[in-house]
Amino acid sequence: MDTKLNPATASTSTSTSLARRAMAGVIGGVAGGIVFGMMMAMMGMLPTLAMMVGSESPVVGFLIHMMISIGIGLGLTVLFGSRLLTSYLRGLIVGLVYGAIWWVLGPLVLMPMMLGGALFAINVPALLSLMGHLIYGAILGVVAVRVLSPRR
Repeated sequence: MDTKLNPATASTSTSTSLARRAMAGVIGGVAGGIVFGMMMAMMGMLPTLAMMVGSESPVVGFLIHMMISIGIGLGLTVLFGSRLLTSYLRGLIVGLVYGAIWWVLGPLVLMPMMLGGALFAINVPALLSLMGHLIYGAILGVVAVRVLSPRR
């Protein structure tokens, strides 16, 4: 019996794994994005996101938010899903850390750079945004673990 890996089988297995990680990122990103988006809508933050494309429409802001949520979800699961998202507790912890990282990168750095605001401005809206990013990350991590876990 030949114990070498069949390249065709290895390729299929890898692409399936990548496809499952991508699916986990999309589903987790949508789940976390919807919850965070509802919070942003209640706090009146969606028009600020819309300003990134020259609009002030909450609907445009929500659509931008969902695209970003999916992209960030894909980043976590495609790059690190196999290694970091191995249990619900790890998914929760990784998600919280990932959400905190994106809070720093997004509203504290990238958005102020795009909209001409002050970098690293910590104020009430920024702290509310931190809460939303942590909730988003927690949901993303836990949902991704569920999608990545083998079906029983």
